[in-house]
Amino acid sequence: MRLLSRALRAAQGYRAAALPPRSFRAAPVGRALPARRGLSARPGLEELFAAPSLRRLLEARAGGGAAPELAARVRRLRDKERELRDTRELAQGAARGARRARPALVASPGSGPGGAGAGRSFICMRRSPAGMAAVRAGGAARRRGRDGDTRVTRGSRGRPLGPSGGKETARAPVANENEDFRKLAEREIASCEEEIAELKQQIVLLLIPSEETDESDLVMEVTAGVGGQEAMLFTSEIFDMYQRYAAYKKWKFEVLEYFPSELGGLRHAVASIAGLEAYKYMKFEGGVHRVQRVPKTEKQGRIHTSTMTVAILPQPTEMRLQINPKDLRIETKRASGAGGQHVNTTDSAVRIVHIPTGIVSECQQERSQIRNKEKAMQMLCAKLYNAKLEEETKKRNYARKIQIGTKGRSEKIRTYNFPQDRITDHRISRSVHHVESFMLGEEMLDEMIQTLREYADYESLMEIISENEKNNSS
Repeated sequence: MRLLSRALRAAQGYRAAALPPRSFRAAPVGRALPARRGLSARPGLEELFAAPSLRRLLEARAGGGAAPELAARVRRLRDKERELRDTRELAQGAARGARRARPALVASPGSGPGGAGAGRSFICMRRSPAGMAAVRAGGAARRRGRDGDTRVTRGSRGRPLGPSGGKETARAPVANENEDFRKLAEREIASCEEEIAELKQQIVLLLIPSEETDESDLVMEVTAGVGGQEAMLFTSEIFDMYQRYAAYKKWKFEVLEYFPSELGGLRHAVASIAGLEAYKYMKFEGGVHRVQRVPKTEKQGRIHTSTMTVAILPQPTEMRLQINPKDLRIETKRASGAGGQHVNTTDSAVRIVHIPTGIVSECQQERSQIRNKEKAMQMLCAKLYNAKLEEETKKRNYARKIQIGTKGRSEKIRTYNFPQDRITDHRISRSVHHVESFMLGEEMLDEMIQTLREYADYESLMEIISENEKNNSS
């Protein structure tokens, strides 16, 4: 920025007046944010930060000294916005200077071919350092013209005539200098805009309180819904999709329960996922997933609609949830399913009942009773913790429901339409194509989850702004 300012001021004698710092209240304010629905209606950062309600929220949060990191980001944002305004003004001044410094060749009495003034052309330019450089360059061209055929002649409107190259010679230094200034200004403006957008995103994230469970691991439970064998096949595909997504995010994926169907589908399965921000990403995947396609068991080619449910339960730490052993009833039994003589001769399956709530968890996935007990206890903790969180959420009784959804298993969240090769997320009204690529559980699924996270952040911010406006009006 300093290099650009010095270069432009030296080139055109431009001295920009120092702009006084603007507070968020003194800056031009935009209209209030309207109530919006759908992903396409979500405002961008520019419109969001132009809203007076957000400016008042920033003044309340950053001005009290309770949030030093937020206050530092806000100060940095103001500095970068002033720097961007200065840079744009300097760039506009450079453009005006370039137009003023353009050579104006004027005809004098007796000039023209054969006239008394032939060969004595002159250039009238606005006074500026860049213009004087062009004058000196033009003078050198005229001196060369006295000895050769590159003489600058004039027409009645001040335009050079004949084979002379004086026009290009006179204007070249000015054009080159202003082109360099323009490129330098463009780079500086682009850098400022990029940093401003990043600062605004950081400020938004600092305004939104993080959930206690965002850093938790999770337990995922999938269950086939309406649709018979087709629903079970779809459940197996969704389970495999999340397993591949866990590998894509480098999370640990462990199967706790797995009950397959006769045709290779999946009746019910439970898995634990552990990794960096696993629950923060996966928490929006809970709900009803619907598939529309021609099943493998369909002989007449008719399209069927089937469903399956996904439940995402945060895995609590021992500090967050403590269970009294006296409240548990642990039962053992023979495991069912494949396993040979081992499952028929040992009581490896474990069933745990939490007596106060009646919540039950069981596991028979492992051959060892000890391992099955550990996994059953892990599932029980997740169910108890989720019930506790749901109770706390009901107590808060928010004035308006977050559009992103309750993440409940009774809520239809997404449709996989195979004939149209389309996936639609009903919470944000967004559709993407290439179902098979989406179900690979890699980039496309990650982009959808990122969009859901951004929209949830926006909804949370709107709640915070609304609460702040109510406090100001009361």
